[in-house]
Amino acid sequence: MQADSFTELATFLDELTGHIINGGAITYGQAQRILALNAQEELLQLMSHATRLRKYFKGETVDLCAVVNAQSGRCSEDCIFCAQSKHHKTDVRIYPLLDAPAVLKSAQDARHNGAHHFGIVTSGKGITGDKALASVCASIREITGKTELLPCASLGVLTEDELSCLREAGLKRYHHNLETAESYFPSICSTHTYKERVQTILAAQRAGFEICAGGIFGLGETSEQRIELAFTLRDLNVDSIPLNFLNPVAGTPAEDYSLLPPLEILKIIALFRFVLPHKDIRVCGGREVCLRTLQPLLYLAGANGTMVGNYLTTSGRNPDTDLQEMHDLGFTPRYK
Repeated sequence: MQADSFTELATFLDELTGHIINGGAITYGQAQRILALNAQEELLQLMSHATRLRKYFKGETVDLCAVVNAQSGRCSEDCIFCAQSKHHKTDVRIYPLLDAPAVLKSAQDARHNGAHHFGIVTSGKGITGDKALASVCASIREITGKTELLPCASLGVLTEDELSCLREAGLKRYHHNLETAESYFPSICSTHTYKERVQTILAAQRAGFEICAGGIFGLGETSEQRIELAFTLRDLNVDSIPLNFLNPVAGTPAEDYSLLPPLEILKIIALFRFVLPHKDIRVCGGREVCLRTLQPLLYLAGANGTMVGNYLTTSGRNPDTDLQEMHDLGFTPRYK
């Protein structure tokens, strides 16, 4: 990289970072320039400025979340990456909805591991009847009454009445990923539309919930489509953005997809910090297998959150390792 190009990039990133700190917003063209960076020294500059934004808007605390796979398998949807779809032949465990004591036990374990948010996740397009809804509401009341966790839920498409019941039970945040850009969505799912996913987010916002919505990268999407997703989430004004990276599952249509390179992942994290500077950017599924030894750098790339413990159908790593890495970098977990 030539010295003049290095200086030009430094000026670009300095001015853009200052513009965002002063209340401005990144443009589509500027986002394109960020994703066009490839040289090691370019990415180090990018991460330095992403760190500046993360520190300015989010400080030096890390928001940890955890989930329980509260109902596994037999999902009617055909998302190409999902082990729980009934359309794919995987070795995923299949079981019905967990009762409130079992969910509470998982929540207590998550709190012990440093989690601040705890999500109840069920497979399927939506809640399957009043009995299931009542059970989820009971689990939420147990979590709010017996832990200091903020309860979240990912239950698919819900009606206004169902959302109201969850709100009355004490649910604070609703999770519903967009997964990818609207222009690419038909390539990863054919059983429902992108519009349905957006409408679910809007309905949850009207019901008074904070929104956790992000996507999964490495599905064959282009750089332009990564930017498209980031700007869509900005337009929807979601509160928390989970960034997941494909860990291919045998038996799914995506089983032979290649892992994204670690430096590409760090660049994506930085992009989302520039596009959504005020929001919680959390790195979740696939980080262990995709980032490998570079996992601690996710915070220096602009993230201020991650998921601890296991995922829905794959194992995470020892939460003590995550906590040690955070402390080594000067971060502390957010407990309240």
